[in-house]
Amino acid sequence: MVKNLLCAIVAACSVNSGHAGDFDNYEELQALTASLEKEGIYPAGELTAIFTNVARQNKVIEAIARPAEKTKEWKDYRPNFLTTERINKGVDFWNKYNKSLNLASKQYGVPPEMIVAIIGVETKYGGNKGNFKVIESLASLGFDYPPRAPFFRKELKNFLILAKEQGLDPLETYGSYAGAMGFPQFMPSSWRNLAVDFDGDGKIDLINDPIDAIGSVANYFKSNGWKAGEAIATRARIINDNYDDATSKDLKTNSTIGDIATKGLAPREGDFAATMPVSGLRLQGENGAEFWLGFNNFFVITTYNRSHLYAMAAYQLSLAIKDAHSQTMVGEDSL
Repeated sequence: MVKNLLCAIVAACSVNSGHAGDFDNYEELQALTASLEKEGIYPAGELTAIFTNVARQNKVIEAIARPAEKTKEWKDYRPNFLTTERINKGVDFWNKYNKSLNLASKQYGVPPEMIVAIIGVETKYGGNKGNFKVIESLASLGFDYPPRAPFFRKELKNFLILAKEQGLDPLETYGSYAGAMGFPQFMPSSWRNLAVDFDGDGKIDLINDPIDAIGSVANYFKSNGWKAGEAIATRARIINDNYDDATSKDLKTNSTIGDIATKGLAPREGDFAATMPVSGLRLQGENGAEFWLGFNNFFVITTYNRSHLYAMAAYQLSLAIKDAHSQTMVGEDSL
């Protein structure tokens, strides 16, 4: 049923091109406008005028229906992120913002390499922040993508409030097809609730300020349960024939090291308590299945993007950047 609905949505949107004012007669937009006016966030008429310039973006509806995390196997997904260029640029970013990264790591308990890797995965360290108008992406998904409309309507409201709070032009703010913004690709609600003014200039700027992005990523992870000093993931080995029962697609730890071992998987390296929370993972690699054990911090990464593939790519990129960085001279922040 859901699959058929998605196909119908994509087909309809592929035929119809968007035009300014597409949403003018939408009851849901009228309700959102009334709500923001009642709350005193927008004066009467301002949002109506803004939305006469907003067009439905059919490409975002098509893109949201086929994300790479759900259409690719690990062997095809990993090469997009574990590249020499992304690793080297990660080292450059670390060297340039070494002081801020160390401060964020000390304050929030998140390793510098993990912060760098997230910004690297999301935008190639600010090189690709997205070229969709955020208001058009969120309106298209909030009003014309029923499977996740409530989520994106909430994000649209948060974006419109954020625009007032941060002095953003709602018609000239760009981001991803899903409405994520800036160096770390925060959704509007995450920006409003978890972003920080890490350089102390009196403004939270994730679009132009990499130091604010560094602190905000670290705060995001801490706020979502990151545990300083704990493992993220480790490769597992097969120890009996029932190992299929040891893996899960859950986005949380659902077992322990001891229980996983009775089902057929054990850590290849490291000494972990039998009671340590963990989940077994199966990823399809170049040489067939790869088995991993994901700990609490691994699943904190999935709060950024709800995918085992995403979390593993970010984790492995962080290791590669850390290894390469250890061989370089560390510079000072350059603002």
